[in-house]
Amino acid sequence: MELTLVCVLAVVAIVGVAVFSGRLGVAAPLVLVIVGAGMSFVPGVPDFEIPPEFILAGVLPPLLYSAAVNMPAQDFRRNFKPITALAVILVVVTTLGTGWFFHALIPDLGWPAAFALGAVISPTDAVAATSVGKQLGLPSRVVAVLEGEGLVNDASALVLLRSAVAALGGAVSLWGVTGDFVFAVAVASAIGLAVGYANVWIRGLLNDPILTTAISLIVPFIAYLPAEEAGASGVLAVVVAGLVTGHQASTHLGAQDRLAETVNWRTLAFLLEGGVFLLMGLELKKSIEDVQESSFSTWHAVGLGLAASVIVILLRIAFVAPMVGLLRRDTKRAHASISRLDEMQARLDAREPDNLLTERRLRHMQTRMTRVSADVAFKLNETLGWRGGVVLGWAGMRGAITVAAAQTLPSETPHRPQLVLIAFVVAGTTLLLQGFTLPAVIRTAKVAPDDPERLRGEYEQLVGELSQAAGDALRDPAVIGTGDGTVSDTVVEMVRNDSIVGRARVQRDAEIEQHGREQYFRLRLRVLSAERDALLRVRKLGLYSSQSLTHAQHLLDLEEARLEQLSNDTSG
Repeated sequence: MELTLVCVLAVVAIVGVAVFSGRLGVAAPLVLVIVGAGMSFVPGVPDFEIPPEFILAGVLPPLLYSAAVNMPAQDFRRNFKPITALAVILVVVTTLGTGWFFHALIPDLGWPAAFALGAVISPTDAVAATSVGKQLGLPSRVVAVLEGEGLVNDASALVLLRSAVAALGGAVSLWGVTGDFVFAVAVASAIGLAVGYANVWIRGLLNDPILTTAISLIVPFIAYLPAEEAGASGVLAVVVAGLVTGHQASTHLGAQDRLAETVNWRTLAFLLEGGVFLLMGLELKKSIEDVQESSFSTWHAVGLGLAASVIVILLRIAFVAPMVGLLRRDTKRAHASISRLDEMQARLDAREPDNLLTERRLRHMQTRMTRVSADVAFKLNETLGWRGGVVLGWAGMRGAITVAAAQTLPSETPHRPQLVLIAFVVAGTTLLLQGFTLPAVIRTAKVAPDDPERLRGEYEQLVGELSQAAGDALRDPAVIGTGDGTVSDTVVEMVRNDSIVGRARVQRDAEIEQHGREQYFRLRLRVLSAERDALLRVRKLGLYSSQSLTHAQHLLDLEEARLEQLSNDTSG
């Protein structure tokens, strides 16, 4: 009964804080940590000490899966270089830098334990950063880099933490750590790919929103558990499975399946995120009490945590500056490659299929050339610049995962209670300091949002292509033909008028009833299928931004789900 009451109060607190934070324009995770910390010192509130495995193996996989499913694979691919730099290289740099600091200032703390604590505080939690960024209109590329970093850096840090913990019990070489890291990434990626493709294939066969959503809820654990058992990164396997699922869902799953899954996962992610940050605050009192029971001064641990917070902030800023410079060099290279790509495209356009270059091979080369040109246009149109670099440098907040990872340190680790409190101080300081000041940094740096005129024009062009596909389908005898003959011209004209993406639907029930409800629904669904095929083709080419593609996909899903429901009601 007590646990049930706690869960109910937690959900009420999460929803209430979300409403309150929205009105204040403050990210909810920041307020939840403060609320949780305040509640931990209220008399009568029990001490909270959740097993770290519950967070790392029970909460982290579905959280990462939910984020990965909703992240367009195109954005991840195009931002792979900055994401890898921040999520892998910076994690290693932060682990080494802070590990040296802890080894130098904490007596009797060996190198393995020092590096283990460094790995614990190295990954960032991008939930608060992206929520603030979206509220203030950060450019989509900055948001995509932050989301991608948040997906991958937990895997990097946990692999390094596992190697450091193993070194506590024996010697571990640099080559051994490198080999373990490569193995963890390779095996996790393979498992994630297999689980992702199997997930969409099996759920596509079911064709039932309830069943497919039920299966989706266990997919993160299906990817996580075998990867961990194999000694690889379960977290990375979950991320890969989520990216594959999100990319392949449009091909294998029905509209109702996608809509139901989106709502359910957003709700689950909202509760899990809120619960994790609330729990982080509730654990503050217990962390302080554990340190007070030892000979290590509490204020000493707090001071080391504050100093470590400054170090991780400075390391990130120092790392992001040259990284943005390298990305600007990529932009210059992209600009210089335009003429060369134009020449190659002209030669391809003039080339005719022959024995050496078949028509299929030629089409493949045309697709590849179009994608490369679209990637070049992306680098030219959506640059990060120094303003975006300022935001990336300051958006390095740590979170509840850091606290949970610290609690996985073995009991025999020297000064373990102090190390856990240090990790908590780093997480809390960076989360609150950088989280509350990030809006001011964004405004001061004057980071320009995405050009609304460019996005509007791009979306109109995309709608034009989909409307063209709908028109082509309505001129195809195979589409407008039925078992009883050809669809009437009146029904075809009604479908033509209703096939403009995003257009408000007029009430024409009587007109549809008069000219054939079954014919209308059947033809509308066929045309929607043609529009969806066209959307998948342009997505493959990379000609449009993920915002435009996602918006069009959502509108098509809504219309298809509505028509399927009406058609089922009519037939029933």
